[in-house]
Amino acid sequence: MTSTTTPASESNLTVRLASRPHGEPTAENFALALESTPSPGENEVLLRTIYLSLDPYMRGRMSEAESYAEPVPVGGVMEGGTVCEVIASKTDMVDVGDIVLAHTGWQQYAVASDKAVRRLDPTRAPISTALGVLGMPGFTAYAGLLLIGAPRPSETVVVAAAAGPVGSAVGQIAQLKGARAVGIAGGPEKVAYVKNELGFEVALDHTAPDFVDSLAAATPEGIDVYFENVGGKVFDAVLPRMNEFGRIPVCGLVSQYNATSLPDGPDRVPMLMSRILTKSLTVRGFIQREFVRAHYRDFLEDVRGWLADGKIRYREDVVEGLENAPAAFLGMLRGENFGKLVVQVGDDPTTPPPATTASS
Repeated sequence: MTSTTTPASESNLTVRLASRPHGEPTAENFALALESTPSPGENEVLLRTIYLSLDPYMRGRMSEAESYAEPVPVGGVMEGGTVCEVIASKTDMVDVGDIVLAHTGWQQYAVASDKAVRRLDPTRAPISTALGVLGMPGFTAYAGLLLIGAPRPSETVVVAAAAGPVGSAVGQIAQLKGARAVGIAGGPEKVAYVKNELGFEVALDHTAPDFVDSLAAATPEGIDVYFENVGGKVFDAVLPRMNEFGRIPVCGLVSQYNATSLPDGPDRVPMLMSRILTKSLTVRGFIQREFVRAHYRDFLEDVRGWLADGKIRYREDVVEGLENAPAAFLGMLRGENFGKLVVQVGDDPTTPPPATTASS
C-alpha cells in the first residue's frame, strides 16, 4: 500500500562541494545550505537521514582526476552512504517507518528509488553498523582478505590502519581463519586498542622511530599477506619483507590522496617491479562492489555470526550534527578519528531513550 507522511521539517540542510581542493581539503571546499525538502514521485521514497558514513574514498570524489567513479560536481551534494528512516512512500515495496540503507549523501532529507534502498532489521544489530562492520568497510575487509589475500593457517597477515573500520576487521578475520595478524596503527592509544581489545597477535606504531626494526622483529618468517589501504612509508617497510608468492590486496592509498605531484626522490618503480617478479607477488587492486553479487550474502551471514559470538569487535567514532561533517571529514584525512567515523544527522528511533529515575 502506498503511504505518505508529512516531513518533520520543511528545511533540508545539505552539504555541497563548493570548490575542488588542491592538496589537502579545507572548510572552504564545502558549503552548507538550507533548502526545501523534496517530494517523492512514483516508486520513490522520502528518507530522513539518521546516520551518514564518512570514508576516505570521498576525497577522490572531490577531485576531477581519473578514478573508478564519477566525481561530485561542483555545487553537488557530497556523496556518501546513509542509514535513513522512510517518512513518505509512493511504492508498495517500502513502508513508512522502515529503516533502510541508502546512498543519499550529506543531507537531512533525500528522495530515492525503491530499488536503491535495502531494509535493515534493527533487532539484528545497531543500525549504524550497516555503515561499518556490517557495511561497505566490513565487506571490503572480508572480500579483499579472503578472496584476494586468501590467508592460510599460520601465515602472517599485516594490515595498516589497523584501528580503522577496514583494518580492524581484516586482522580479526585473519585470526579467525588461523593466520597471525600484525596490525599497524598510529599512536600508543590505537596500538593498545589493536592489541588488547581486538586481539591482534602484534600491534606496531608506525610513528615510532624504530618502526622498521619492530616490523622485522614481528615478522621473523616474513609476510605472506599485506592488506594495503595506506601506502607511503608503511608500504616501503613492508615490501622487503614479503615472502615468495605473497599477496597484496589494495583497497586504498590514503597517504597519497592529497598529493599534488609525485614524491621526491629516485624512481623506485624498477625496484618495485623487481620485487614483484623475483618474489612472484600478486598485487591486486579492487573495489568492493565487484564482489557484491557473489559474496555479500556470505559476508552478512559470517560477520553477523562472529559479532553475535563476540569473535569480532568494532568501534565507532560518532559526531553529532550534519553541520560538523566537513570538520570531521578533514580530521579523518589527518588520522584524527578513532574507529568508524559516523555522523549522527537525526534522531535514531531504534535507540531506547535513557532511563529516568522518579524523584521522591
